[in-house]
Amino acid sequence: MDFASIKRVYFLGIGGIGMSALARYFKSMDVDIHGYDKTSTLLTTQLISEWMKIHFDENTDLIPENIDFVVYTPAIPSNHVELTFFQNNNFNLLKRSQVLGIIAKNSKAIGVAGTHGKTTISTMVAHLLKQSSVDCNAFLGGISKNYNSNLLLSQNSKYVVIEADEFDRSFLQLSPFIASISSIDADHLDIYGDKKQLVKSFEDYISQIQKGGKLVIKKGLKLSISGDLEYYTYSLNEKSDFFAENIRIEDGYYTFDCIHPFGKIEDIQLGYPGLHNIENSIVAIAIALLTGVKDDEIIKAMKSFQGVCRRFDIRINNGKMIYIDDYAHHPEELKACISSVRDLFKNKKITGIFQPHLYSRTRDFADDFAKSLEMLDTVILMDIYPARELPISGVTSQMLLDKINLTEKFLFQKSEILQFLKDKSPEVLLTLGAGDIDQMVEPIEQIFR
Repeated sequence: MDFASIKRVYFLGIGGIGMSALARYFKSMDVDIHGYDKTSTLLTTQLISEWMKIHFDENTDLIPENIDFVVYTPAIPSNHVELTFFQNNNFNLLKRSQVLGIIAKNSKAIGVAGTHGKTTISTMVAHLLKQSSVDCNAFLGGISKNYNSNLLLSQNSKYVVIEADEFDRSFLQLSPFIASISSIDADHLDIYGDKKQLVKSFEDYISQIQKGGKLVIKKGLKLSISGDLEYYTYSLNEKSDFFAENIRIEDGYYTFDCIHPFGKIEDIQLGYPGLHNIENSIVAIAIALLTGVKDDEIIKAMKSFQGVCRRFDIRINNGKMIYIDDYAHHPEELKACISSVRDLFKNKKITGIFQPHLYSRTRDFADDFAKSLEMLDTVILMDIYPARELPISGVTSQMLLDKINLTEKFLFQKSEILQFLKDKSPEVLLTLGAGDIDQMVEPIEQIFR
């Protein structure tokens, strides 16, 4: 497809984080952008301010004429009025992953994959390259706080950093030059059926790495590696090709040395909190070194890295209370987030508000969710955010609450939570989840600022 001749593109689900990055990409090429999303959000408001035309009703009368192609996300239900209209009228329909694959084909793609951590890692990689002579383009799965965007562009760099999403096997549209895999924990079982099929999909992803390309994989992941490629292992502090040693806290920040096959980088200060983010930084540093980023550029960039919105995002730390917002929506992600909070704020009581995401995920991992949430002192559950799913009989937040072995546990509606927080005044507060819990961040901040 020749994108240079494109005049008008329609996005079905334009408010999604991945979709909005693509919309911004085409807008940068002076393409006329139209789109639909279910609800108005801060992100859609920003897109409208960037001269994109967006509506929030399933209404085919609002679809413009002369559309070159339609981009849609698998999160759009199959009976959606506008999707059905496009299908019945033979529009050129492309999935978001297909469009990314086309863009990546003409670049040296860096595909960052894994069931957890890929948004933070890809944003770190993009920042390391952006702050060096290597530079990059990037399509991110979150809003970089350094650049206030999920899209980074370069006039000169051959590299494009892409968050390689395993959902719906989207990452199989990519043939990366450099790939990384951070985790393969069971997830998206509504798509894969079982972990065996998930693992096979990651192995298929590895097989698509370009000839002579490179793979950076977390040590201990049991994956069959095939193809003509170089591969390296990484870990937090276990001896591998890339790992950290001499980890300590200096001036309130984690500082460490990175051991790698080509030498050692000393005294790297991570400007972003969370012990698990040291491990994320190790794989990001590995990728940066493989692209030619210099040691001094890495040290400078890691210190200035501000993180990603909704990824261990410290919203308030004013001496009276700490408030952190995080996208964690899988038991392992909850465990990593809460553990890091415990490590940072020792001896403080932690209150967590969790919104389960998807009925199927809640059903499949209910016991594991309960164990992770028991790491909190107080847990508040919200109703399950259904996203693309219909309810499943017997699967509710009450079912999950009953499994949690804590004295202080509650199930509240959104309207009840703010008053509870006013009365409780928690020492450390976490909001956790991938649904619309992000809409509570600003009201909570208003209470405690």
